[in-house]
Amino acid sequence: MSVLILTHAACAAHDPGPHHPECPDRWRAVTRALEAEALSTLPRAEAPRATHEHILRVHPEAYLEAILGAAPAPDDRVALDADTIMSHGSIEAALRSAGAAVAAVDAVCTGPIRHAFCATRPPGHHAEPSRPMGFCLFANAAIAARHAQAVHGLTRVAVADFDVHHGNGTQACFEADASLMLASSHQWPLYPGTGAPQERGVGNIFNATLPPGADGAAFRAVWEKLLLPALDAFAPELLIISAGFDAHVADPLAQLRLTETDFTWITVELCALAARHAEGRVVSVLEGGYDLDALSSSVAAHVRALMLN
Repeated sequence: MSVLILTHAACAAHDPGPHHPECPDRWRAVTRALEAEALSTLPRAEAPRATHEHILRVHPEAYLEAILGAAPAPDDRVALDADTIMSHGSIEAALRSAGAAVAAVDAVCTGPIRHAFCATRPPGHHAEPSRPMGFCLFANAAIAARHAQAVHGLTRVAVADFDVHHGNGTQACFEADASLMLASSHQWPLYPGTGAPQERGVGNIFNATLPPGADGAAFRAVWEKLLLPALDAFAPELLIISAGFDAHVADPLAQLRLTETDFTWITVELCALAARHAEGRVVSVLEGGYDLDALSSSVAAHVRALMLN
């Protein structure tokens, strides 16, 4: 199966500064992975800018205006919090990152392509409706979900999030709306301190916690026993993946012990679920992953699985 790759060179112009883990080299590492071997033949599209209409389906107008107004001058930076730093190129990168997710929804909902991967940054799953955090400015996956509902008439959209950190932003965007679902596995305890199993929203939030040191067997168990059955019961018409690869054993920001084979496994399982309920429609958006070699090889494994399933 072909996979549409959406990306843009502006993603390299978002530069939080020296030694920041969410660095431009992340985008370059992912790009190199996608240029290798069979992946180089996949169709490409330039990520468009998200419009204000797209963003305002999730974020209040005052928030959008505040983010746009915070853009620093060239050669300057501004800290929105201790972790979330904007450079002069950050707005363009964030608009392209959210726009990629929107365009990916359009692509898989209109066909013939059914799988898309957004090779963009900054990530989005920590951005709450009115608060940037965790390296994130706009809630890309949530923006994509709302676009699918508003433009394509879908009534049930789910996000499956296997980033090592809980997607508190996606949860905050979804937790009051039963037409949306979040299924998340993540290390606990760990930043941002949310994602306890008892956080259930309106019965549409499913959080599975993993202790530091948990390996692929433990990861697969929580998906097999809790998260995949919950997704099956919800029967989404579109599946969005928050594809974070910082649960990799080599990642410096957490202590899970996953490998590329685990990311392949969960991708295969999620594609099968989308085939059962969503006519195969899968949109994958890049979230975390901070060891460059592990990020590159994990993205390659994930996209190969999207191609083959």
